[in-house]
Amino acid sequence: METIKFDDFKKVDLRVGKILEVEEIEGTDKLYLLTVDIGDETRKLVAGIKPWYEKEQLIGKTIIIVANLEPKKIRGIESKGMLLATLFDNKLSILTTDKEDVPAGSKIT
Repeated sequence: METIKFDDFKKVDLRVGKILEVEEIEGTDKLYLLTVDIGDETRKLVAGIKPWYEKEQLIGKTIIIVANLEPKKIRGIESKGMLLATLFDNKLSILTTDKEDVPAGSKIT
């Protein structure tokens, strides 16, 4: 894997988000539309996590997102960020904080 300079890494805006709403996206069995509070605003993110999570498991979950990723249209919906997760042994695990009371919008440093 290619290495990057620390100054390049500093350009990535990682933040804590709190999932407020989860919607089905018609015509897909992999995608959810998430409404996420990132402190100073609420964002819509399209995430391919449906095979691993029920909607009810996600509401209220504290997650880590890339906040300054260029918006991308997915299935005609503009996604303004990306949640971080890891896939292992066909199991997906969303990255989160180890404390429940970390405020939405907190920067990852």
